[in-house]
Amino acid sequence: METKKLLLIIIFSTSLLFLWDAWQKELYPPSSQVMPGATSTESSNQRHDPLPVPGDELAASAAESSAALGIEGVSPSVTPNLFPIGEKIQVRTDMVIAEIDTAGGDIRQLGLIEHPSREDINKPYELLLDKTARFQVAQSGLIGDGLPNHKTKYTVEDNKYSYQLEPGQEKVVVRLVAPEVDGVQVAKIYTFHRGSYVIDVEFEIANHSEATIIPFSYFQMLRDPNEPVGAGALVHSYTGAAMYTDDEKFLKIKFSDLDKNKAEYPTNADNGWIAMLEHYFLTAWLPEPGSPREYFAKRLAPNQYTAGVIAPVGAVEPDQVKNISMPFYAGPQEQNKLAELAPGLELTVDYGWLTVLAKPLFWLLSFYHSWTDNWGIAIILLTLTVKLIFFPLSAAGYRSMAKLRVVTPKLQRIREQYASDRQRMHQAMMEFYKEEKINPMGGCLPILVQIPVFIALFWTLLAAVELRYAPLALWITDMSVPDPYYVLPVIMGVSMWIQSKLSPTPADPIQAKVMQIMPIAFSIFFFFFPAGLVLYSLCNNILSIAQQWQITRMYENKAAEEATKDRNKKKTKNSPEPVKENLQLTASVENAEANNAPVEAASVVSTDKNEKPQIKQTAVAGRNKATVKPKSNSVAKKIKKK
Repeated sequence: METKKLLLIIIFSTSLLFLWDAWQKELYPPSSQVMPGATSTESSNQRHDPLPVPGDELAASAAESSAALGIEGVSPSVTPNLFPIGEKIQVRTDMVIAEIDTAGGDIRQLGLIEHPSREDINKPYELLLDKTARFQVAQSGLIGDGLPNHKTKYTVEDNKYSYQLEPGQEKVVVRLVAPEVDGVQVAKIYTFHRGSYVIDVEFEIANHSEATIIPFSYFQMLRDPNEPVGAGALVHSYTGAAMYTDDEKFLKIKFSDLDKNKAEYPTNADNGWIAMLEHYFLTAWLPEPGSPREYFAKRLAPNQYTAGVIAPVGAVEPDQVKNISMPFYAGPQEQNKLAELAPGLELTVDYGWLTVLAKPLFWLLSFYHSWTDNWGIAIILLTLTVKLIFFPLSAAGYRSMAKLRVVTPKLQRIREQYASDRQRMHQAMMEFYKEEKINPMGGCLPILVQIPVFIALFWTLLAAVELRYAPLALWITDMSVPDPYYVLPVIMGVSMWIQSKLSPTPADPIQAKVMQIMPIAFSIFFFFFPAGLVLYSLCNNILSIAQQWQITRMYENKAAEEATKDRNKKKTKNSPEPVKENLQLTASVENAEANNAPVEAASVVSTDKNEKPQIKQTAVAGRNKATVKPKSNSVAKKIKKK
């Protein structure tokens, strides 16, 4: 029991530290971040945007006699503006609303139709945008003399600036053309698909010159390090770059490591992908498996980070046309769909070291949702399932707590008796536990076993984009944000208070005060937690209270029955002897009176078991004596009264 109290105190203290850390981050954000609406002189005046350069290993993979000519003259350059402005091309499908700028041919804006914005539910969430305070754009280009890059001015083929996916149409194709340089004509082609967040970005290279060229292509994401609008104040999700290869598996490339040039990741591979992650959403370049590529991630300037991939196009002979394509995903972190796009892409829904537990929990949650079509009810059913799985463990813990609750007064007497000698007190308590067959750790071990499962479920609900704008009922219209009226957190606090009353009262006054404060403290934390998480915790608490109350009631009733039986046994054992003695004494007196025999007061007064033979002897001897004096009647009456 002492260990359980210590564990609760540690959890409470750790939670306070997290709250303090989150509060400090809100008050004093890191210097690398730019708060919305703020501007930085250094950021605006020194916006470096160099072109990526392939490394020696990737260049060697496409080595030919003319390979060096293909990338000669490439050097970092400085542009005065982060995003040059050109003509806007609007594209609308059943899934996204995109905007392509002819300046660089970049995707500057992309809204997700099925995922509303936090600021306005009637507007799609902007995953790609090119605003001053917050930006993320998808850039691509070719590396080589005179070849177009993300700074090149493109023109729109057929002068069409608005595209709409019509009914019965499966895709929309947008074709941009770069100026011809030295007989090389390049077109950038975007293909948007129906029912998909994947956009194919393709370069078509037509070599009308007399020389062979060996260009390289690059595809990158440029963004700021700020978390998206509406991110939790207490629970922060990861925002930054990530990648996957078959050898290294899933890796995060933190912005803080890029600031210090300490980021470590595999650069050359023939598999994998690279992405930018934020809460609920991601953007990722997905190269074809088996093709050589080089990954890169770097800090360009304050508040600017880029991550992408370089892929060789190969030799393009005179009068030859060659294409290279790269799928680009920009959408929600939907586990089931991500796994179908690329190996390991589902790991962007990051549960850390608890992934092995979180995945089956999410599968079960999705299974219940397919039945009920309500994520709130699915959470309730999932909580009930987890509770049933751990019913034997939790029942064992509650039984131990119930036993301790029954014997708490005895433990208190032991503490008071050995208050001056703690070693002797603990020894006496262990002997008492052994005598009563109570395991003091019985209430702690089941909780420790369940903690990983509960934490995994916590992160499952926190990372599930399916809960975003998912209603429960009444006033709860979005389970991914806190309860707007704080009804669930208040009920949660009341349930914790009830549960504390069912637990044994700590003998230590300090521990008792901590146990009283904990429901209030945790209720404050739940004010900032998403409603889905509070719903899970509340359902778990209600089921725990019912189970604990039932077990406690059974043991208290059992203890009361045993105490009653013990009292009855003592009465049965002690009460017959005095009755028998009184009957013997009464009979002796009556015989003495009948025979007119005197009874001595000394022999009559004693009622002890050891003196019974004396009474008989006195009564028998009285038969030979003279007539009894009148005092004998009063003595007999006194005996009867007694």
